[in-house]
Amino acid sequence: MLNLDVSMGLVRVTEAAALKSARLIGRGDKIAADQAAVDGMGKAFEFMPIKGTVVIGEGELDEAPMLYIGQKVGMWEDYMPEMDIAVDPVEGTILIAKGLSDAIAVVAMGPKGSLLHAPDMYMKKIAVGSKAKGAIDINKSPKENMINVAKALNKDIRELTVITQDRDRHQNIIDDARELGARVKVFSEGDVTAVLACGFENTGIDLFMGIGGAPEGVIAAAGIKCLGGEMQAQLVPHTDEEIKRCASMGINDVSKIFTIDDLVKNEDVYFAATGITDCPFLEGVAFSKDNIATSHSIVMRSKTGTIRFIEAIHDLNKSIIME
Repeated sequence: MLNLDVSMGLVRVTEAAALKSARLIGRGDKIAADQAAVDGMGKAFEFMPIKGTVVIGEGELDEAPMLYIGQKVGMWEDYMPEMDIAVDPVEGTILIAKGLSDAIAVVAMGPKGSLLHAPDMYMKKIAVGSKAKGAIDINKSPKENMINVAKALNKDIRELTVITQDRDRHQNIIDDARELGARVKVFSEGDVTAVLACGFENTGIDLFMGIGGAPEGVIAAAGIKCLGGEMQAQLVPHTDEEIKRCASMGINDVSKIFTIDDLVKNEDVYFAATGITDCPFLEGVAFSKDNIATSHSIVMRSKTGTIRFIEAIHDLNKSIIME
C-alpha cells in the first residue's frame, strides 16, 4: 500500500507544480513561473509518506529558499523509507514564458544513495528506448551510433529519427544525420522531455544525443530506466572551478563514462512528470471556467515496470496547494 501511496504522492507533487506555473503560460515571466512551480511542489511534498532529501534541486541552500540541495522533504515518520529526491519544478521556464510546447514538472526518486549527485555543469548524453538497448556507445561518433541504433531497430537509416537540442555545439550531430539520410528533430529547451521521448514508440523518436545540464541528465536517466531504455553520459567541465566542484562531490575522474546504473544506482526508482504545456507524451494543463483545470501526468516505477498515465480534473477552488 505504501508503494502506491508513494506513486500517487509523486503525481500530486508534479501536478501541484504544473498547475501553479501553468497560470503563467505565455506571460513572459520565466522567474515567476519557476517560483510558482517551486511553491506548489514544496507544499505538496509535505504530504508525501517518505523521509526525503533533495539531492538535485533548485541550487544550494544560499541560492534557493526552497527545494535546495540537502533540504528534507516529506512527512518523516519513523516507518517511512529514506529517499533521494531529484526535482525540476519547471523543465523549460523559457517555454512557459513564451507559451511553447514541451514544458513539464518532473521528479525522480530512489532509495537513499541511489541518485548520482550531479554537479551543475554540462553533461554529454546519449539515450535510446528499450528496443535499442545495447546499441549505443558514447565513445563512438554520432554517425556510428545512428547506424547501430537503426540496425538494432531493424530500420533503414532513412527511417531513423534523431533528436538533439538546437545549439551550435550539436551541428556535427545534425550534419552526420543528414549525410546518412536520417531524420533530425531539434528542440529548444528541455532535454528530460527529449530523452524520455525515446522511450515511447508513438513519439517517433529513436535516438537522443547532445550536451545539456548534468542534473537534468540524472532525472532523465531515472525516467528512461523506468522505461527499460539505456543512457550513457560524461561530464563536460569547462573551468578549473568546475573540476574542483566535481571532486567536492566525489567525482575525481571527470572523463568517466557514466552508465545508466552509475547515474541511477538502484533498481527501484520512481519517476513522475506532469505536462505544463503539450509535449510528445503528455498534454499540458487546460483551464476551463469556474477555476477547473485538467492535467495529464505519468508515473513510473522501475522495479515493477509499471507505467501509469493519469488524467485528473482539479477544482482549484478547493485545493490547499493552490492557496
